[in-house]
Amino acid sequence: MKKGLFEGSPPFTMLIMLAFTMLACFIFFMFIGILLAPIALGVPMDELLNAVGGDSAAQNLNLMRYLQTLSSLSIFIIPAFFAAYLFSGKAVAYLGLRQTSHSSWFMITLLLMLSAIPCINLFAMLNEMITLPESLAAIEEKLRFYEQNAQDATKMFLSTDNISGMFFNLFMIALLPAIGEELIFRGLLHKIFVRWTGSVHIAIIVTGFLFSVMHLQFYGLFPRWALGVLFGYLLVWSGTIWLPIFAHFMNNAVAVVVYYLIHKGIIPDGIDELGAEMSDIHITIAATVVFVALLWSLYNKYKKSSLFYGMIK
Repeated sequence: MKKGLFEGSPPFTMLIMLAFTMLACFIFFMFIGILLAPIALGVPMDELLNAVGGDSAAQNLNLMRYLQTLSSLSIFIIPAFFAAYLFSGKAVAYLGLRQTSHSSWFMITLLLMLSAIPCINLFAMLNEMITLPESLAAIEEKLRFYEQNAQDATKMFLSTDNISGMFFNLFMIALLPAIGEELIFRGLLHKIFVRWTGSVHIAIIVTGFLFSVMHLQFYGLFPRWALGVLFGYLLVWSGTIWLPIFAHFMNNAVAVVVYYLIHKGIIPDGIDELGAEMSDIHITIAATVVFVALLWSLYNKYKKSSLFYGMIK
């Protein structure tokens, strides 16, 4: 297919093309991946099919890890480069992967994501307290059922007793989603909605909302939306997609490492929910102050940069 075929196309056309690319890549590469699964996992196809239909989570774990890794590649990473190639012909540059930032940006962002943990946990707790009207009780029951299933699947992935398993989880749960989701949402969708709406801020809010909805977890909708908005501003302020990728990775990686340490009994259970209880409010307030100060620091660095002056001209 010709490179840059959709360059300059209307935003809606690019949006439809991106959705089609993601669907087509998912179907094609998942099909190829499943065919190669017996070779990759060393298990006959009939046993794989039995494992998929089985009730034992432990029996399915390796297959589920394989499919999870494959889905990150086929839904996000591969389609992102393919769509960027169609939109400009220079996929790496179009996705913002050539631009870099000073190391100070990454250091501040690391501290920013650590300070955000109690705030995110509090936000998640408030989100979980939302109840739908009685007339929608059946829908709420379904939403909570799906939420619990998603949490159970995540805990199954995270429950590992060895360091190699933890590092694989960092790769599967932290690195691949951070790269793939940021390439799609901040690398592609952000540009589409900026052109469509003419507003960077609206594009960040809409893209952040879609980023949250994509996870299909209603009771995590608002904290993920807030994270998506944060990643969007990190992209705009730094001028490189590497910063939101780094922030996204750190958000997921901290969860992986903390859960591993809890599972091994190295740190106390419940520390991963720091900020979710009202007894932690003093910690949450202090963390919020630090978070706002660090965010203000990044914004001031942006205001002093050529990116800021280029935007207001």
